[in-house]
Amino acid sequence: MRARSLFVAAAAAALVLVQPGLAAAAADPSTTVTYTVTSGALTLSVPASASLGSGAPGTTISAPIGPVTVTDDRALLSASWTVTAAETDFVNDGAPTIPATDAGYDPGSITTTGTITATGTPVTLSNTAQTVVTGSAGVGDNTATWNPTVVVAVPPSAVGGTYTGTLTQSVA
Repeated sequence: MRARSLFVAAAAAALVLVQPGLAAAAADPSTTVTYTVTSGALTLSVPASASLGSGAPGTTISAPIGPVTVTDDRALLSASWTVTAAETDFVNDGAPTIPATDAGYDPGSITTTGTITATGTPVTLSNTAQTVVTGSAGVGDNTATWNPTVVVAVPPSAVGGTYTGTLTQSVA
């Protein structure tokens, strides 16, 4: 009886080994999955024009000029950028020029999206570009927006009329 039990056990084991799908599996196949994160550019948008209003000689005229936005779509692991501003002298057909240094630029509060630390620096404007906002510790895509106030100290010698200057802002 013992021999018969051993024979039945051996036959059962042989059947298990020949059953499809019950044999020991080879290494499971795998799939390597890849994708590409695209990157874009670092851009700056500014208002096309702004009016500060009006005021008498010897007063100060100031107003926000509209939103300025840095868009950083470079998708970098460690991003930083700098915004600069320069002003031309203010002219009024034939009247004495008001120098750019009679004007100031204050970024005020800065709103960000994504990961970026944006810091503003109020400056006295000049014909030479100066840093007004810096972005640091950026990761991936991000934006920073502010509405700077431009202030002009109108000299007592200013004559009536419309003065025009060009504020150039750039990002790098």
